[in-house]
Amino acid sequence: MLSPINKDNIELQKQYAQQKILEAREVFQIQKKAFQTMPFPEEKLRKQQLKAFKKAIIKYKDKLIKAICADFGHRSTDETLLTDLLLTIINIKHARKNIRCWMRSEKRSVDLLFQPAKARVMYQPLGVVGIMAPWNFPVYLLFAPLTAAIAAGNRVMLKPSEHSPYCNRVLNEIISEAFLKDEVFIIEGNAEVAKQFSQLPFDHLLFTGSTEVGKQIMVSAANNLTPVTLELGGKSPAIIAPDIKISFAVERLLYGKCLNSGQHCVAPDYILCPENKLTELISEMKKQFNVLYPEMSNGDYTSIINDEQYQRIVKLLEDAQTKGAKIIPLANTDTSLPRQMPLTLITDTNLSMQVLKEEIFGPLLPIVIYKNWEETLGIIHSLPRPLAFYLFTNKQTLVDQMLYSTHSGGVAINDAATQVAQNDLPFGGVGLSGMGSYHGRDGFLTFSHKKSIFKRGYLNSAKYVYPPYKKLIHRLIYRWYLN
Repeated sequence: MLSPINKDNIELQKQYAQQKILEAREVFQIQKKAFQTMPFPEEKLRKQQLKAFKKAIIKYKDKLIKAICADFGHRSTDETLLTDLLLTIINIKHARKNIRCWMRSEKRSVDLLFQPAKARVMYQPLGVVGIMAPWNFPVYLLFAPLTAAIAAGNRVMLKPSEHSPYCNRVLNEIISEAFLKDEVFIIEGNAEVAKQFSQLPFDHLLFTGSTEVGKQIMVSAANNLTPVTLELGGKSPAIIAPDIKISFAVERLLYGKCLNSGQHCVAPDYILCPENKLTELISEMKKQFNVLYPEMSNGDYTSIINDEQYQRIVKLLEDAQTKGAKIIPLANTDTSLPRQMPLTLITDTNLSMQVLKEEIFGPLLPIVIYKNWEETLGIIHSLPRPLAFYLFTNKQTLVDQMLYSTHSGGVAINDAATQVAQNDLPFGGVGLSGMGSYHGRDGFLTFSHKKSIFKRGYLNSAKYVYPPYKKLIHRLIYRWYLN
């Protein structure tokens, strides 16, 4: 089997990509046929699959930690445990616990006009599902939707990011141990493989990544009328209301932003701060950042994934500085670990700066000041609808105002990023931050077809409205319903 070991060998890479594309098409047909032989897996089988899945993840957790660290250059062991592994296991347990309830048909009402009759909704597996995941949380963002798809009774093909090759090797081991090829299979490869993968006639396709790539995925899927779930990103605001204590807001904000060095789609992307609290905010951010990370090289702070991403973040910083921004690193940049950048505040911002136009996906945090509360809505509405919205306040009137006058994928009040870990809340975007959702029951529904079933017995009251028309019964029905 070919392996893309020599990255300079373009011809070898092309051959490898072509091999993977052919393999993807072959496996798709295998899974399609397998689904046709078992179109509705029973509850027991689904639970067994998830149990074997959980067991394999736990077995390979140490290898995953090392592999992810190697892909990043350095990634905090605890961040991998808390985000990629712990959340994945909790998600699997939640699904196994609730499968029976989720699978149960749901009764629906029947109007008096059509009685006697019964109506219900049956949740049926879709078939073969495709899942495309990014590199930033290479386990959780691949395995969380996989868990939902398995719980719903589907066959699944996975396409992880090519930017996490060491992790992908371990993911392959886990999938091979927990599932048969016709149940779940991983296809690795570059952007061309991903493009061809998205063009397969899946029964549903879920993609997590950037908005621009999400648009391309949607175009590819459209040729097959494949329904898509797009988990994208955007400019997620964090608003500090005038009533809130700065130290309280900073404690929650910092963790949400510094997690994975800001390389996640629900990271706070900019702060809206009262003008008279800017100095206090900067001081408190410096203080608390150095409490969380007293030494940049102590292993708790994660590196930027690769040189390309690192240079992209540096260019955002340079662009802001050129346009008059003040740059405030929260720690000494000297570190022995590769591609590390401390959380860096950007003040004196304006809307011409790229850091306020595009998703940052890294350890930069612009601060936008406001003089009065009404300004905040204008700033938020000037940008596309975000994946997350963070509001720090103890005033319910401000909470209600923001909830009813803004749109976002989700909201966290007095916290940041942890809303993603709630299995009973749907996770998804709106507008340019995505479409559709998953997690928990919402994931089960995403990967299920809601089949409507209407049943009548021997009695048929509807025959009284059959032709010939203009009978007394017709006049009575029209008078009753159309008054």
